[in-house]
Amino acid sequence: MSHSQSSHRAERSRRGRSPSSTTPPKNPYELKPLSVPRGLLPRQASAPEVGAPPAPSGPAPGGRATARHAAAAGRRRRHAERPETLRRLVPRALVVAFLAGGTTAFIAHDKAIRLNVDGSPRTLHTFADDVDDLLADEHLDIGRHDAVTPAPSTALTHGDEVVLRRGRPVVLTLDGDRRLAWTTAETVDGALRQLGVRAEGAHLSTSRHRRIGPRGLELSVRTERSLVFIADGRAHRVRTNAATIRDALAQAGLALRDEDTTSVPPDSFPREGQTVSVLRITGANEVRDEPIPFRTVRRAAPDLIRGTESVVQEGRPGVRRVTYRLRTVNGVKQKPQRVGARVVRRPRPQIVHIGTKELPSSVQGADHLSWDALAQCEAGGRPDAVDSTGTYGGLYQFDVATWHDLGGHGRPQDASAAEQTYRAKKLYVTRGASPWPVCGRKLHQ
Repeated sequence: MSHSQSSHRAERSRRGRSPSSTTPPKNPYELKPLSVPRGLLPRQASAPEVGAPPAPSGPAPGGRATARHAAAAGRRRRHAERPETLRRLVPRALVVAFLAGGTTAFIAHDKAIRLNVDGSPRTLHTFADDVDDLLADEHLDIGRHDAVTPAPSTALTHGDEVVLRRGRPVVLTLDGDRRLAWTTAETVDGALRQLGVRAEGAHLSTSRHRRIGPRGLELSVRTERSLVFIADGRAHRVRTNAATIRDALAQAGLALRDEDTTSVPPDSFPREGQTVSVLRITGANEVRDEPIPFRTVRRAAPDLIRGTESVVQEGRPGVRRVTYRLRTVNGVKQKPQRVGARVVRRPRPQIVHIGTKELPSSVQGADHLSWDALAQCEAGGRPDAVDSTGTYGGLYQFDVATWHDLGGHGRPQDASAAEQTYRAKKLYVTRGASPWPVCGRKLHQ
């Protein structure tokens, strides 16, 4: 090799290397240097250097040996340049490969999801791993009455659909029973199906197609029921969604007349399978006068002998006019029912005086006579004896007028034996034994 060729070769080597070729900067994406075997990269003809003499078109002077030396030098020069070129290309290829891999990972985690909230769908892109993360990213809280499909823990993949239904309160009155229920349905019809309410033939307080807003609604449902009415000796079966027994009767063509009624209150709610009897009632009022008992008033009388009672005012019962309702139910007479009363005449009390005066021990001029013998003759010794005509009474058979003249009260037979003897002695002092024409002789025995 000539000196000229060595100089050109060193110059080319200095040009091909950058100042950083000796100590290349650290690249975060650089991997370990690859060892590429010879022959894997295609051979490329080197371009002539600037200022180099043109290659001879024919055999160089000096013959065939000179040509062989020149070809060998060219091969050595190309082998020396290959590692340098490879070091420049490998870092760039690695950076491109890393960026391509990162883009692929980015695209793989991005998913197109269809999110439907209360019937309003939209498509969005998300990196969320599962349904719970997606709802959290969209700031959608799940209440205890809300429904999410699929479940919050379900993993998401590209093209999935997530449906969120908000719970809505429904104040439901079902066949008279009122309660609070929750539904995620959008319409009344859907809520009925979700709550398991049998709506075929039912009466609804609002349209089935009415939408349920976030604040809910009140809903009254009367389902269709089967009833049996027993009326006029026959059974009448009817299916109805009426609100009262009376309305159900009208649907069955069974009217209530006058005082007719049913075995249950006519305005009560009909129940499934209920049997109701219709009571045909006829009747009239009856007025009766009934006595009002009088009371007895007892008062002390110091002018009467102790043990003596005197009726100073006869009692008189009052009169009460009572109205009774006489009814016949399905041809059977019922017990009269009292429906009213008024007092026609008030009762008058009976007043009785009770003696408190001590009885005198004797009557001068009559104590020595045999009064027991006279009493035995006149009344058999019985103080309450009364003759067959009712005119005379007591031990000594006084008439009432004589008894009162002697200071007695009431009837003589009602007085004590001692008082009767006392009054008889007073009578003897004034009239002798003449009041007892038959038995008067007994006084002197």
